[in-house]
Amino acid sequence: MYTTIRSLGLTGMKSYEVQVECDIANGMPRFDMVGLPDSAVKEARERVRSAIRNSGYWFPGSRITVNLAPADRRKEGTLYDLPIVVGLLAAAGQLPSTEEDQGFLGEVSLSGEIRPVRGVLPMALSARRMGIRELFVPAENAPEAALAEDVTVYPVKTLGQLGGHLCGHQRIAPAEPMELSAEEGVLPDFADVKGQEPVKRALEIAAAGGHHILMVGSPGSGKSMLARRLPSILPDMSREEALEATQIWSICGLLDPRHPLMTARPFRAPHHTISSHALAGGGTVPRPGEISLAHQGVLFLDELPEFQSAALEVLRQPLEDGEVQISRVSGTMVYPSRFQMVCAMNPCKCGWYGHPSGRCTCSPQSVRQYLGRVSGPMMDRIDLKVEVASLDFEELSRRTPGETSAEIRKRVNAAREVQRRRFGPDGPQCNARMGQAELREYCALDEGCTALMKQAYEKMALTARSYDRILRVARTIADLAGAERLEVPHLAEALQYRTAKFMEQN
Repeated sequence: MYTTIRSLGLTGMKSYEVQVECDIANGMPRFDMVGLPDSAVKEARERVRSAIRNSGYWFPGSRITVNLAPADRRKEGTLYDLPIVVGLLAAAGQLPSTEEDQGFLGEVSLSGEIRPVRGVLPMALSARRMGIRELFVPAENAPEAALAEDVTVYPVKTLGQLGGHLCGHQRIAPAEPMELSAEEGVLPDFADVKGQEPVKRALEIAAAGGHHILMVGSPGSGKSMLARRLPSILPDMSREEALEATQIWSICGLLDPRHPLMTARPFRAPHHTISSHALAGGGTVPRPGEISLAHQGVLFLDELPEFQSAALEVLRQPLEDGEVQISRVSGTMVYPSRFQMVCAMNPCKCGWYGHPSGRCTCSPQSVRQYLGRVSGPMMDRIDLKVEVASLDFEELSRRTPGETSAEIRKRVNAAREVQRRRFGPDGPQCNARMGQAELREYCALDEGCTALMKQAYEKMALTARSYDRILRVARTIADLAGAERLEVPHLAEALQYRTAKFMEQN
């Protein structure tokens, strides 16, 4: 007997349909699996055999052939266990034939329990397009799968439970979309930061426009503390942004079942020993890296010059394009990687260059060598560079709390709302992503601004890229001020963030 069960596969962020064809024929007992299965798929034979027996069914003692179509695409992972089991039991007459609009995916344990798999959300989002209206998934994956609209999701705990549903004995209740709310946990607040008003201002501008920022300062000045408070003033993600970020975390198996949809922007802080493959993504089967896990959120690179040069240079193209392309023998994957980069570094190897104590022991040449570890093209892609000065005793001992993150976030949200109205639903999401057409229309310079920009362009040896980035920052400053057009003060403030004092040593 022969039957076909519908399932899904995943290549990068794109899902495709997989037809699990099961055939039981007369002959010596044998279990063959074809259709370019990897090792995990081939091992399904043993899991399926034990799961069927331990769930109260009998395993067909005949010649069994399972084909995963299309046969020219490599099949990976354990998600095909469940459709193989259902197909074999249906072919053997122990379960009724499935409907054409039903799809199955999940790993099966030896006892017949259904275990969770990765990447369920992007597959569930594509199911409706493929004509699948009922999707049977592991119970732990059901909350994320239920985020897909127009698809009925059935959470399956055991093979016996699924059999009872398909036979009509005891129906499984569909998974209801969970009530979406902010994730638990309190973010660090800017009210805890003493002093550092210029840095807070730069971080507010970065949050309001989605700009990349570099903080330079001596050890203990508060660079990491300030960076970790940036998410507390970032605007809430839209549903579209949240679904994009959640799909990536689903592929990596990092979702919290209690919060199937990520409502807080991700914050990733990889150690400086990270490799270029771990940062950008890769592997025999390319998986998302840190820059994709930070999609729609923040990528914090502490001790920037200590990162491997190859790892930093990998960031160049994603910073421009908002996506990373990973090419391997097995194929080419494209993952979104539109993140906000926050960097921190010391001004020299010992860390004390320019400190009032005068304890720095580095020569001018060693300072230049240390700063030169970050290439010019990489530095040119950072919009704001700000010095984090050491605090004096009076500032440190001050007990009056600073401005809270909630107060700063109100101004950030107001500026983002101005940008949303300006660009419309089909335009850039923030000022940092403006293209040439938006720059010409919304960043036009009057006579005074043109004169200032010309002087700065010649004196600071700016590039065409840095010229555009200065205009984008100036537009954000104008939005925070509620100004319709760019004015000289907005442009002057944007220019002062272009080069930190310590960076002039490079």
